[in-house]
Order: sequence, then structure tokens, then C-alpha cells
Amino acid sequence: VQLQAFGGGLVQAGGSLRLSCAASGSIFNIRDMGWYRQVPGKQRELVAKITITGISEYNEFLRGRFTISRDNARDTVYLQMNRLKPEDTAVYYCNADITPHYGQGHTGQYWGQGTEVTVSS
Repeated sequence: VQLQAFGGGLVQAGGSLRLSCAASGSIFNIRDMGWYRQVPGKQRELVAKITITGISEYNEFLRGRFTISRDNARDTVYLQMNRLKPEDTAVYYCNADITPHYGQGHTGQYWGQGTEVTVSS
């Protein structure tokens, strides 16, 4: 089981980016999926997460600019980021709570490899 994130890059302040993260492998089910971000020297922080039924939770400082969504049929989570600011510059990691098919891995948290977002002023 693995998660792979796509969509990071360089964008000017005020611009938008859409991140996606697909889970692959022998998956029985996926519960919460989410996005976190980390700046060097700081702790990883929650950006947003979403349940299998579509209930979302946001970092209160990002609500209104960022929108999380998921496609359960594709085991994919998305993060639409609008009105980006230089302080949004970070490595963004996707996360999912996964149960693999029997014997195919551990049940619990899986992390993607991280995708870098840089917002220039």
C-alpha cells in the first residue's frame, strides 16, 4: 500500500494549485484522508482531512482558501488551494487511514512522499 502525491510547484501569491494523492495497492478500505504540511524547523500541521462520508475538517487559519475533497472510487484525495500566500510555502503530505487486505500491510496511518509548494511574493 502506498500513497503518491502530485501537483506541487511554484506559484505566485494569489494564485491557485490543486494537489492530488492516490492510494494504491491491496486496499480493503480507507477511512479518513487528509493533507498536512511542514516547514523546515517546524512541526507538521494539519491542513485538512475528510471522512469517507465527506465530512471535512480544516485548520482554522486555512478555511475559506483551501478545499479538500475525495473520490472514493479512485481512492484519491484532493486539495484545492486558492489565494495562495508566501506563508503557504511548505512540503505538503497526504495521509490516509487504511486497512489493507489480509496480510498486505499494517492497518493504520500511511503517508505520501510529500510534494513541495512554493509561493513567491
